[in-house]
Amino acid sequence: MDIKPPYGYQEIIPLAKNHRVLLPGERRLPVLFRKLTALPLSFTEFAAALRDYPIAFVSGDGGASFVAMAILGVEPQQNLFVTAEDTWDGRVYLPAYVRRYPFCMSRVLVDGAEQSERIACVEKRALNAKGEPLYDEKGEVLPLWQRLSKLLFEFEADLARTEDMCRMLKDLQLLEPFSAQAVPAGESPITLTGMHRVSEARLQALPGERLQQLAQNGMLPRIYAHLLSLDNFQRLLDRRAARRAGPAIDPAKLN
Repeated sequence: MDIKPPYGYQEIIPLAKNHRVLLPGERRLPVLFRKLTALPLSFTEFAAALRDYPIAFVSGDGGASFVAMAILGVEPQQNLFVTAEDTWDGRVYLPAYVRRYPFCMSRVLVDGAEQSERIACVEKRALNAKGEPLYDEKGEVLPLWQRLSKLLFEFEADLARTEDMCRMLKDLQLLEPFSAQAVPAGESPITLTGMHRVSEARLQALPGERLQQLAQNGMLPRIYAHLLSLDNFQRLLDRRAARRAGPAIDPAKLN
């Protein structure tokens, strides 16, 4: 049996009832996420993420499939939403991908074949005898795990809806590659590549029944949220400038 860790995780193992888990404090970021330039978004998160992040579609297999991502930085290994205290900026939306950590749902490979069911896993480095128990001595689930598992399973189901949307966007040939470029004052140009967006021209050219289908399954509002969010690349540059300038620029003015 082979368990592949999801993006941003290091080593995961199946969650057991006897595990005690060290949980990060409120908005405190694990080391693994502090230098991620993007994070996956689930279906219901588009409206909340729109306010703070550019939302782009990224492919890791040459265009065979796509993932919706919140873009967090404009340079490699850069997360502009991490504060000096290693917490996520409290004024912006905290993606569920971070909130579920150190837990995740993982696909399992048996003899190289992917199984239909997924299992709840935990980051191995989060296991510690001083951590929080998830089950009592009788093996009954504790309220803490009831709350965390609800987030975990709901997020996983919501990710599946995003996967469905990405497949439809690909099948309808609506996605096109694009790059974001900026020239900060006194610096070399910055170009962010490897992203895809919905082509507005192709979207407008779709037959009415296709547009109606996108509207009925809730995908059309997400498409427009994605398109509107692309203006947030400028906000990323503002954050970068504030970070480089230090306390001379008030970060509150970035929102």
